[in-house]
Amino acid sequence: MLKILDFYADWCGPCKILEPILERIEKETKIEMERIDVDKNQERASKYGVFSIPTLVFEKDGQEVDRLVGLAPKHKIFEIIQKHQS
Repeated sequence: MLKILDFYADWCGPCKILEPILERIEKETKIEMERIDVDKNQERASKYGVFSIPTLVFEKDGQEVDRLVGLAPKHKIFEIIQKHQS
């Protein structure tokens, strides 16, 4: 099963723009999303090698299969989802 980890911060402008896009994708695809505040979860962000936000980590069966760094349009996120949904 595909899961998206959304590494963000409340003060991050691009993260705020991305949030409603991810909410729509979650409703449309039923893909599990996990939002991770990098200020409150620095160890987890470090574990995943997150140096810039927003960062989306795509996991399948617990393994990272793709990553998007920075603000991305909805269609780009869908491309990655479709690539790994099988």
